[in-house]
Amino acid sequence: MDDERLPIGSAVDVGVRVWPRPSVDHTAADSQVESDDEIASMGDTELVEGIERLRAEKQAIILAHNYQIPPIQDLADFVGDSLQLSQQAAAADARLIVFCGVHFMAETAAILCPEKKVLIPDVEAGCSLAATVTAEQVREWRRENPDGVVVSYVNTDAEVKAESDYCCTSSNAVDVVRSVPEGREILFLPDMFLGLFVERQSGRRLQLWLGECHVHAGIRPDDIGDLLDEHRDAHLLLHPECGCVSQCLYALGEGDLPADRTFVLSTGGMVRHGRECSAGHDYVGTETGLLHRLRTENPDKEFIPLREDAICEYMKKITLPKLYRSLRDEVEQVVVPEPIATRARVAIDRMMKVPAL
Repeated sequence: MDDERLPIGSAVDVGVRVWPRPSVDHTAADSQVESDDEIASMGDTELVEGIERLRAEKQAIILAHNYQIPPIQDLADFVGDSLQLSQQAAAADARLIVFCGVHFMAETAAILCPEKKVLIPDVEAGCSLAATVTAEQVREWRRENPDGVVVSYVNTDAEVKAESDYCCTSSNAVDVVRSVPEGREILFLPDMFLGLFVERQSGRRLQLWLGECHVHAGIRPDDIGDLLDEHRDAHLLLHPECGCVSQCLYALGEGDLPADRTFVLSTGGMVRHGRECSAGHDYVGTETGLLHRLRTENPDKEFIPLREDAICEYMKKITLPKLYRSLRDEVEQVVVPEPIATRARVAIDRMMKVPAL
């Protein structure tokens, strides 16, 4: 794959396949809130008050991913990355879990909490990365590599997790791979950029599925340029799914990027870094939704996106009207069939036992 920028919003050409992205221009949930007379009469203040009331009445907990829009993050009982949200879902003392994120995340919560009702405000909020691999493709990959151990990034559908030996998140992927017994062949899916990073950091040879997140793949080396020279105190924070990570790691090894100011981190790691480091400026290479949390928690620092258009349209499908409707009507429920959930739970449980970095 060459270094030419992949435009955000395009299908992703990885040299082997072109991955079409499911459209969420206008979902069924969009139509439902538009035709709802009560919701149409409510402003944001009334929606927030209604959500607060319904949350208390229904003993619900609202979980929000770091990429959600600011009003959703501000309302949530907990905001975090994929692993943190999985842990919160498992520990939640609530009758209802309303998951403000994308569909695979709500599925993971449903698998971990079979006794609870898990809702997602827009069931069509999917993931371009998860869409790059199916369970049947994993089964075929296994048939071609019968001795392989399948390590699946948590950004996959439940059916894919059910075909996997381990799940991982960006925060613990290196340690998950290291936990696989030496000498075993490892099939890592679906994000190739995360896989390349894990391979380099773990020292293990991986077979990589050639999938990618359209947002992170669009963050390329030329987005960095000479930024760190312009601000001598600035830190560079890169998500390991970014299309520039492999080149940046090479540049670090060559001394072309400052090792003391360049960090490859999960979103949870970026939040911790923002709290703990003394840098006045951070260039942030991930989906722009994280900037709200970074700026709120660290008002004395400046956080600058590497790309202003690094926006996941799937994450942004969760809105106040949809959250209100989800709580009011207890929709849309996410249910994973038990045979799939039982098998997927094995891989997820292994992920949960590996500490996050």
